[in-house]
Amino acid sequence: MKRPHWPRRLPIDPYITLLLATVGLAALLPARGAGADVASGASTAAIAFLFFLYGARLSTREALDGLKHWRLHVTVLVCTFVVFPVLGLAAGGLVPVFLTDPLYQGLLFCTLVPSTIQSSIAFTSIARGNVPAAICAGSFSSLAGIVVTPLLAAALLGGGTGGFSGDSLVKIVLQLLVPFLAGQVTRRWTGGFVARHRKVLGLVDRGSILLVVYTAFSEGMVQGVWHQVSPARLGGLLVIEAVLLAVMLALTWYGAKGFGFGREDRIAIQFAGSKKSLAAGLPMASVLFGAHASLAVLPLMLFHQMQLMVCAVIAKRRSRDPLPEPAPDDRAAPSRTEVGTGTRPG
Repeated sequence: MKRPHWPRRLPIDPYITLLLATVGLAALLPARGAGADVASGASTAAIAFLFFLYGARLSTREALDGLKHWRLHVTVLVCTFVVFPVLGLAAGGLVPVFLTDPLYQGLLFCTLVPSTIQSSIAFTSIARGNVPAAICAGSFSSLAGIVVTPLLAAALLGGGTGGFSGDSLVKIVLQLLVPFLAGQVTRRWTGGFVARHRKVLGLVDRGSILLVVYTAFSEGMVQGVWHQVSPARLGGLLVIEAVLLAVMLALTWYGAKGFGFGREDRIAIQFAGSKKSLAAGLPMASVLFGAHASLAVLPLMLFHQMQLMVCAVIAKRRSRDPLPEPAPDDRAAPSRTEVGTGTRPG
């Protein structure tokens, strides 16, 4: 019997270290008074610019081509905006024994945000899955989440969002959707520049998120919300999120098999359907939760790191799986699925 192969080191994303350092900075030197107003305005502008870049990057033609594989995208959207929230509601039974109400509100909010784009694509590629489908699935989820997530938050979180209203939805649309559409409209002139400077603009992406984290946690420190969290509660939250991630990874993998998807599509569904986006969730939380945003995004930050570590291990293991032999007819010509989605024969 072969011994189980374990990675030499767990893939701790350096960006998570920066996030934790930003939280520490907010704890030691929180923005107050006029400084808080400046930080809030800067984070709003940075996030608007971030979604403008998202719009400039996404090729409209790629998005339209991706619609041909609609069953896969519907499956990912159902996992993201139906199955995840149902599991989040079920976790409400753990209050107040394992979770405080504010931590549960943050956990439930985590289940409402859209899927990731970059990490879903990266892990799908490592595992030799359907990369074009992962690109489109992540993009569609992020775009849908701009509207769906606030609506779900209004329906499921209620007063826990700090007073959700039509104004909150309008603010999110103006801050996220309008810049995204502006990026799409101007892509003819800006798309080439964005593609050539992808690495530099990637720093803008991450810097924007760090600024939002600093602003949110500064407000939390000023309001004193961190006195509500104990180490035991954080430990309970980690265990619950580990169970949540394990359930979603199993459902997306075996559920996709039950619906008749092939190996490459199952990989894309698993990695796109089991993740939650930190980049999309943070600005929404700052609008919906206000001064309590720091506690609201804590479960999302922990889940984000956990999904990166676990999915990295799974992707490496999938990359070593033997690929099925193509049928005799498949060797002569690619299948319709391969032509439609741009995947290569295994």
